[in-house]
Amino acid sequence: MRVIAGKYRSRALRSLPGMDLRPTADRLRETLFDVLCAGNPSAIEGSTWLDLFAGTGAVGIEAISRGAGKVYFVEASQRATELIAANLASLQIGSEAHVVKEEVSRALRRFEAQQVVSDFIFLDPPYQMHACYAETLARLAESPLLAPAGLVIAEHVKKFDPGEGAGELRRFRKLQQGDAALSFYRRKPAG
Repeated sequence: MRVIAGKYRSRALRSLPGMDLRPTADRLRETLFDVLCAGNPSAIEGSTWLDLFAGTGAVGIEAISRGAGKVYFVEASQRATELIAANLASLQIGSEAHVVKEEVSRALRRFEAQQVVSDFIFLDPPYQMHACYAETLARLAESPLLAPAGLVIAEHVKKFDPGEGAGELRRFRKLQQGDAALSFYRRKPAG
């Protein structure tokens, strides 16, 4: 596993042995950022991200490598948060990264209290935790955490559909690659 592009291009990232973590594959991460930057190569620069169920931190680290201004890595597992911290340290990433060891629902409440506003929110719960998709999307649909023009991206197994939307969030694109898929959501336009 490596950083695909940007400041830390080709630098290696560590993962945990076994199947406890399922990092977003290099090719899928590359596709994700190609989609986000299509028509606007500087779309990531200075942006704020929430990397929910962060695992290894690969998606958030990729965002930092491509110029994101701030990334909040949210992960409940102690081993995974230590891994994210080790990956950040190996790249000497500092003030742009904030690792939060907490359940996602609690972290979202805290971010709301801190008035965090994100341009991109990436969620990648363990694939078998289907309810986490619906719960998190519903929470984000009603939350001030997502900037008005912000995007929510959900990674999921292609055999599972997290749905067309929740509340004001509507899926506008679904991309499949191998066994994985990405669903892209944004708030439906007013009126």
